[in-house]
Amino acid sequence: MTTPDAKADLHRYLQSARDALLWKLDGLSEYDIRRPLTPTGTNLLGLVKHTASVELGYLGDTFGRPSGEPLPWAEADAEANADMWATADESREQVVGLYRRAWAHSDATIGALALDTVGKVPWWPGHRDEVTLHHAVVRVIADTHRHAGHADIIRELLDGATGMQQGNDSMPSADPAYWEKHRDRLERAALEAERNA
Repeated sequence: MTTPDAKADLHRYLQSARDALLWKLDGLSEYDIRRPLTPTGTNLLGLVKHTASVELGYLGDTFGRPSGEPLPWAEADAEANADMWATADESREQVVGLYRRAWAHSDATIGALALDTVGKVPWWPGHRDEVTLHHAVVRVIADTHRHAGHADIIRELLDGATGMQQGNDSMPSADPAYWEKHRDRLERAALEAERNA
C-alpha cells in the first residue's frame, strides 16, 4: 500500500468516528447534551470537547504544529476531568466549532507530513515520548471510536436513538416490542447463568 493510500484509509476511519460522535448531538436539548448519565459524569458534549483536545494535542503539538486554540481545561493547573464536560458558558456551537477546527488542523498535519515523521508527545515521559505520525493517527482513531461508542450508549439512554450514522442504524429491528422481548430474553439468560454458577 502506498503512503497516500494509507493516509486515505486512516483519514476515512478517523472522519467516520468524528461524524458519528457529532451526529449523536443532533436533535437534543442543551440539557441532554450536557447531562451526566454515568456515575463518572459521561456526557455527550464533554466527549466532543475531550476529543477535540486529544486531536489538537496528538496531531498538532506533538509534531510542533500548535493550533493556537486556547484550551484552559488542558493546562497543568486545570481541575481533573475539566476536558470531559462543558460549563454553562461553553455553548454547543463553541465546542462543536472547536472540534471542527481541530479536524482541519489535524487533517493539515496528516496532509503535510509523512506517516513515518517522528514527533514528541509533550505530556509523556521524556524517555518514551517519541511517536510516528502513523502511531499518533491510529491512537486518535482508536480514542475517537471509543468515545463514539460511549456516545452511542449515552444517546440510547437519553431517547432510545441508536445507530452508526444517519440513515444506517445497524439494528435488526425498529420495533420497540422486539427490543423488549430481546432484553427480557437476555435477562433470563443472565439469571439462569447466575443460578448455574
